Amino acid sequence: MNFCSDCGHKLILAIPAGDLRERHICNQCSRIHYENPKLVVGVIAHWQDQVLLCRRGIEPQKGLWCLPAGFMENGESSDEGAMREAEEETRAQLEIESLYAVYNLPHINQTYMYYLAKLITPKVEAGLETLEAQLFKQHEIPWSQLAYPSIAAALQQFFIDQKRGQFPLIHETINSQANLLGNAS
Repeated sequence: MNFCSDCGHKLILAIPAGDLRERHICNQCSRIHYENPKLVVGVIAHWQDQVLLCRRGIEPQKGLWCLPAGFMENGESSDEGAMREAEEETRAQLEIESLYAVYNLPHINQTYMYYLAKLITPKVEAGLETLEAQLFKQHEIPWSQLAYPSIAAALQQFFIDQKRGQFPLIHETINSQANLLGNAS
């Protein structure tokens, strides 16, 4: 961040009074520009013994498979955002069951929140940002073509929990992609 979005003057890095971290501050209008982690919300949507994946039609990771997910928008709750992303990417009609997994990724300033969701109908199709949407049984999932390691980790845990018939909340902090890959194998 170089310039103030309020007045356009150059920003400096300094610790504001009463704070402990460096922030971007405008010397002209005194606005403090906070940068906070981004929330990514999505669903692990299931129909019987299948889960819903979509193949990305946009960068990053264009052409690879992922769970329906994306950045939460202002003015919506996390479950509303997850449902919106699933509808936008797969045209899925679903019912949120519960919050299932929270992955903190401080190395990229993101937190992923995946909801467990039941598909109302198995009819899905590609949305504007996806090349295709498809239901997969566990052995059919294109594991080597998943866009992000957190997806593999969440799916692997889902299938373990599905066999147990219990879905406890997953809460993990992942300090690097390599750490996540290690947890997902």
